[in-house]
Amino acid sequence: MKRAVARWQTWWTRLFVAAVLAAALLPVPRPWGLVVAAVLFALSLVRPPATTREPVEVDPPLRGRWVVVNGPGTAVPSHGVKAYGQAYAVDVLQPAPDAPTSIGWGLRPRRPETYPSFGRPVHAVAGGTVVRARDSQRDHGARDTWPLLVWMMTAEGFLRDLAGVGRILGNHVVVRHDDGTVAVYAHLRRGSVGVRDGEVVRAGEVLAEVGNTGNTSEPHLHVQLMDRERPTAAAGVPMRWRGVGADGERDPRWATGRRRPSALPDFPENGQVLELGEGTRKAASRGRRPSAGAPSRT
Repeated sequence: MKRAVARWQTWWTRLFVAAVLAAALLPVPRPWGLVVAAVLFALSLVRPPATTREPVEVDPPLRGRWVVVNGPGTAVPSHGVKAYGQAYAVDVLQPAPDAPTSIGWGLRPRRPETYPSFGRPVHAVAGGTVVRARDSQRDHGARDTWPLLVWMMTAEGFLRDLAGVGRILGNHVVVRHDDGTVAVYAHLRRGSVGVRDGEVVRAGEVLAEVGNTGNTSEPHLHVQLMDRERPTAAAGVPMRWRGVGADGERDPRWATGRRRPSALPDFPENGQVLELGEGTRKAASRGRRPSAGAPSRT
């Protein structure tokens, strides 16, 4: 029942907003308007039951040096919420030694092309069938100052919630694996997705490029495993990456303190710098056709 209710999360939120507006603007009996709004708000907070699956071992989705941000190795849910199947989701971006050490107050966003993560290849963590592949949303400027961050976390975030999960994920690819798990790769670069709905992909195959679309403050990859294809009806599934190297280096900008009791054991902590190798799947990405209409790397 919880999963069936959660499936319509976006619509409960939309109806809640409509009910609040109706109660404020129309001659609706106030008690009834408030009751309806409260019920709709409660329904919008329902989440699917948590998974009981053990961590699934998969290949890393990137190659080279990357930093863990908002990962389950520090706390679960890693992004603070369980909505959209992201209880065990992880964000990763490339180290940037010249990045500002403090957040400014300007109103001009930094262009996504200036970040080292932008345009890097994204690889399939396991073989499977593409359920959904979308890459028409534009790459927006970074939300890298206090005014822009506040805008992203309030008005912009709320509008994306109303628009639906596709606007939160931005350009994305969803792949269903043979073991029943489903991988989501989000915030991808516009025009970079090189796979289509229904296509079979192999582990390690290049799917797209890192971008800055959807609900994101700067170019990075958001990746997660779920137990269903539809994020609103899915519970997050824990994962572990093969072939990960780490020498103890940390990026202090992304470190968020010690592991919480809820953290996923054996997964890198926030701020940890990783060397993601190509492993045994390197050959899978060779011979891949180029992305149709994909722009050249900046």
